[in-house]
Amino acid sequence: MSFIWFIIIGIVAGFVAGKLMRGGGFGIIVNLIVGVIGGVLGGWLFSLLGISAGGIIGSLITSVVGAVVLLWIVGLLSRSSGH
Repeated sequence: MSFIWFIIIGIVAGFVAGKLMRGGGFGIIVNLIVGVIGGVLGGWLFSLLGISAGGIIGSLITSVVGAVVLLWIVGLLSRSSGH
């Protein structure tokens, strides 16, 4: 059951990050990928800052923060490459 929650949190986090960063989602598959990578990135960033978030809500917040940071970095890279 935890794998299903992981997928759901990834989709929701990717969707929310897409809404925050560009005003719309990316589609379910890309939302999932952005959310899952964002969860890993957010967990790493939170651990560097000494922040611990538990439970489903904490995981969602961590994933959304990481996904927003991921989209911000991708936006910077795409602008610097001339696109």
